[in-house]
Amino acid sequence: MEASFSRRKVLEPAELKALNEKSDFFGALQMASHLGAIAIVCVLHAKVTGTWWVLLSGFVLGVLINFLYAAQHELSHGTVFKTRIINEFFGRLIGFTMIFPRDFDQIMHFAHHQYTQDWERDGELVREPYTLTTYLLWLSGITYWRNRVFGVVRRAMGKIVEPFITRDEEAKVILESRLHVVGYLLIALISFYFQSWVAVTFWILPMLLAKPVHQLQNTIEHLGLSHESDILDNTRSTRTNFIMRWLCWQMPYHTAHHTFPTVPFWKLKTLNAKLEDSVGEVHRMGWIEFQIAVIKKLLQKDESQYPMNEVWVVPTSGGRVMKMQAEG
Repeated sequence: MEASFSRRKVLEPAELKALNEKSDFFGALQMASHLGAIAIVCVLHAKVTGTWWVLLSGFVLGVLINFLYAAQHELSHGTVFKTRIINEFFGRLIGFTMIFPRDFDQIMHFAHHQYTQDWERDGELVREPYTLTTYLLWLSGITYWRNRVFGVVRRAMGKIVEPFITRDEEAKVILESRLHVVGYLLIALISFYFQSWVAVTFWILPMLLAKPVHQLQNTIEHLGLSHESDILDNTRSTRTNFIMRWLCWQMPYHTAHHTFPTVPFWKLKTLNAKLEDSVGEVHRMGWIEFQIAVIKKLLQKDESQYPMNEVWVVPTSGGRVMKMQAEG
């Protein structure tokens, strides 16, 4: 992807080399804290089963599981651990948990980085323009899970329709999907044999029902921004607190991540500061602020009716667009 600014103006080669340095320690610390939080909530969830508190513990558990995709994302980039095979191991494990096979996700996501906001080639933009109805269905998780489950099954049957998957990649994507389907069937059979609801109670149900919280981050990163190739205009960061940044594996610094995707997640705050020192404030909105703004826009007309080369979801005050308009 080409950008309208020089990356060299943001970082000198020596600075980038230092920021690109990976660490098994910091990767393990983040992974352990996330998985540890899930383990603790699982224990609490078991203890409150049979009471109304189970609704709260199940919700928290579902949020923690859904945000494991942030780990999968970084593992696909190979930036969590310095040791490559550990990245792949955890990537496949979490991909199985998320019903989002690692190889498929990696291929799709790399196409997303290479062709961000390009309707024809962005791996994460293979959809029709949103109407209010289709957006709310996606935000709720209903169509998200439909696409995930039926997508894995379809690819396991050998049917590849995704334009970002090349012929050379088809075989491994099909094999991966088949292994996932076999794994899910084994879990279902074992659960049926032992008449156990553990998989449903501690995994499937919380993950399905809490998806809308994770969608707040998924939808804010690019929707309503320009479809031109300028990273500064087609990518949005998120205004949030340190707890949510931990939960998202620092992905709220999303513009910084897209500018230098090889920089590990735990260095994105530093990278973001250097980026904004160089180019000024990046696009940034809060989760709820964004949802209110985009729903208001879609109430007026569907996504296809907004200019593709302009930013059409903007903050009510502050932010890159407002600043640019004031300067203009």
